[in-house]
Amino acid sequence: MFVDQVKVYVKAGDGGNGLASFRREKYVPFGGPSGGDGGNGADVVFEVDEGLSTLMDFRYQRHFKAKRGENGMSKGQHGKNAAPMVLKVPPGTTIKDDATGEVLADLTEHEQQAIICKGGRGGRGNIRFASAKNPAPEIAENGEPGIERDIVIELKVMADVGLVGFPSVGKSTLLSVVSAARPKIADYHFTTLQPNLGMVETEDHRSFVMADLPGLIEGASEGVGLGHQFLRHIERTRVIVHIIDMASTEGRDPYEDFVTINEELRAYDETLLERPQIIVANKMDIPEAEEQLAFFKEQLTEDYPIYPLSTVTREGLRELLFAIADTLDATPHRIKPVEEAPEHIVYKHQPEEIPFVISRDDDGAYVLSGAKIEKLFKMTDLTRDESIQRFSRQMRSMGIDEALRERGAKDGDVVRLMNYEFEFIE
Repeated sequence: MFVDQVKVYVKAGDGGNGLASFRREKYVPFGGPSGGDGGNGADVVFEVDEGLSTLMDFRYQRHFKAKRGENGMSKGQHGKNAAPMVLKVPPGTTIKDDATGEVLADLTEHEQQAIICKGGRGGRGNIRFASAKNPAPEIAENGEPGIERDIVIELKVMADVGLVGFPSVGKSTLLSVVSAARPKIADYHFTTLQPNLGMVETEDHRSFVMADLPGLIEGASEGVGLGHQFLRHIERTRVIVHIIDMASTEGRDPYEDFVTINEELRAYDETLLERPQIIVANKMDIPEAEEQLAFFKEQLTEDYPIYPLSTVTREGLRELLFAIADTLDATPHRIKPVEEAPEHIVYKHQPEEIPFVISRDDDGAYVLSGAKIEKLFKMTDLTRDESIQRFSRQMRSMGIDEALRERGAKDGDVVRLMNYEFEFIE
């Protein structure tokens, strides 16, 4: 089964917890703190494997959670960093954030990698908190939570040539004639339900990959037919071969078919029409085709190369393949990816994230929320009084105490943060 779009949940590993411990060794005066830092959590990394051609591996497993880092140990020993979770995808994979639509990675080359979720750093042990004022701190941090997100993984087939045209114009038949591919061929619309790839070799030993893309119809760019599902695959092709039923076997006008398909390509991505396009006048073995071809050429306003062809008699096939190979030779090998990596690092202004938000629950409790305050809370070791006091100081420095007073909080009121409740104390 061909799978070319999936939505999955990925979570990087949390950092390991830091340790609060003390040295009590013979001949070591005064001892002191000896708790080590936790290890970093595992990143979630996507890597291209050219041996894959579908996203089938993601069809049945939709949740991926990387390992957390090892906790810190005594004698100042650092916990082990977790090895990254590497997920293999085929060439031509684009990864987007489901919530924002942001393109996180565009993977096209073998073994190319992209970190999609960064693992959390390890929490600091109490060695890191020692100072002249507090030489024996009982403070240790929990590990930082790893990033988690829902992502959409899309596959756009990596083909040199894309066959486009209305259903039943002969795209699958052409692919089966020029390559070893064996797509399903039948005399009804949308026989092809998935892109088919075939390797084509000309008589002078030039080769290229050809893709038979499922039939487009009017309104494809808006989701009509199969177009919305498979238009993305045309983005990767270097040359577009537009196949037209010149014999009008289904009663449609060849020129209107040509204009309609190009309008759908333009509506999806205007840059598609900037790529070389070859017109194939198919079904020329039918008597009416010659007359229709002459009329088609009169209506054509732009200078497109036209190659008459009959996939039944194979007349015109050799000339077409040579023309495609010549066009590919004159076309750059690298099609611009969805988002090209900049040559230099570009620093952009990012609006500062709101550190906390205060709201009220139905029971009158004040509710604290926000990425920054929740992250600090998760990294606080609630089993130690010093850590709790440190968290209280962090909240005060963020202005949470003052903000609660402005909202009307009084001594003894309940303040809720995630699944925990505190009392507001003046």
